[in-house]
Amino acid sequence: MTEYVRASEIAKLAVVTLDGEDIAQVKDIVFDATRGSVRCFTLSGRGLLSGPLKRDLPWNNVYALGPDAVMIRDGNALAEDDRTTKDLLASGGGDVLGVRAMTDGGTDLGKIIDVILETGRTPAVAGYEIEAAGRRRHRVMLPVITPVAVSDEMVVVPDAVSEFTAGDLTGFPEAVRALRARLEQET
Repeated sequence: MTEYVRASEIAKLAVVTLDGEDIAQVKDIVFDATRGSVRCFTLSGRGLLSGPLKRDLPWNNVYALGPDAVMIRDGNALAEDDRTTKDLLASGGGDVLGVRAMTDGGTDLGKIIDVILETGRTPAVAGYEIEAAGRRRHRVMLPVITPVAVSDEMVVVPDAVSEFTAGDLTGFPEAVRALRARLEQET
């Protein structure tokens, strides 16, 4: 069964070993925009005065992602440094929150306020939660199988995306399924 989760719900989750050691918390999720996948998590220490850790948690070292914690086998799952994050940011990676979502036909869909992730062993960006253009505070979820283009100013998606929206995560899997079926018909 495919599970979907907002990226904002993962931030601040505890990173816990299978032995029960609470070793960090998720600070940010680092995406590879060209592949539409999660590459790693940046981390911060646990506790009120703890700051960022200079280590990443590569996605392939995550044992499980649950509603209350990110599970890893042991402390060796953490990278020795934060090179993955630095490399992705240097190659043009960035944050899509606050940027416009547009169709390749030129329709402004709205401002991206969250990223919807498909969980599993190879998590991917499954869509975006947007504040719909011209409808302040009206939020919808757009499934996005493959964006046409991603930049620090705009995410361009196929025209068909605007036909398959959901109002919440409960309806999102059906929107994804319907969009996939439509795109398969077109190819």
